[in-house]
Amino acid sequence: MKYLKITTFLFFLIALLFISCEKDDICGEGTPTTPQLIVRFYDANAPEETKPVTDMLVYGLNDLSETVFFNSIALSTTDSITVPLRTGSDVTRLVFHKDLDTSDFQTGNLDVIATNYEREDVYVSRACGFKTIFNNFQANLEIDPNNWIVSVEIVVTTVENQTSAHVKIYH
Repeated sequence: MKYLKITTFLFFLIALLFISCEKDDICGEGTPTTPQLIVRFYDANAPEETKPVTDMLVYGLNDLSETVFFNSIALSTTDSITVPLRTGSDVTRLVFHKDLDTSDFQTGNLDVIATNYEREDVYVSRACGFKTIFNNFQANLEIDPNNWIVSVEIVVTTVENQTSAHVKIYH
C-alpha cells in the first residue's frame, strides 16, 4: 500500500511538471509582422516601364519636421524600395532625396510625400504580439518649385503584406 501511494504521488508530480511546461515563446521567422510600404518607380513617359532613381536616399520627417533616418535604408540606385510607416501615428512624411552626394547633404533634389492611413492592430500570437495594418492608405506629393516626382499612384489602399507594390511613383 505504501508503494502504491509513493508511485501515485510520483505519477502526479511528473504529470504536473509536463502540464506546466509551455512551448518556447519565439516568434517564427516566417510569421507576418507589420508590413513596410513598397514603392516602385516608373518612367513618366513610358508608364509601364520601371525606371531607377539615381543615388537616392529615403528618410522620414517627424512631427517637428526633423530628419529621421531608417536603419535599413542606404544610398542606392534602385527602381523599388521598402520603407516603414509610423505605427504610433496616422501620418508618415517621407523624403525621397535623389542625386545625393554623400559628401554634401545639400546636393541633389528632394521631394516629400505625405501619407495618411488608419491603423489597425491585429493580434498575431503570444510570442509575436501585434502587427499593424494600414487601412485607407493615401499619399500626396508636396509641391515645390523643383519636383522630380511627376505623380504618385496608390496601387492598394490597405497595406497588410509585402508581396507587391503599394505605391507607384512616376518620374
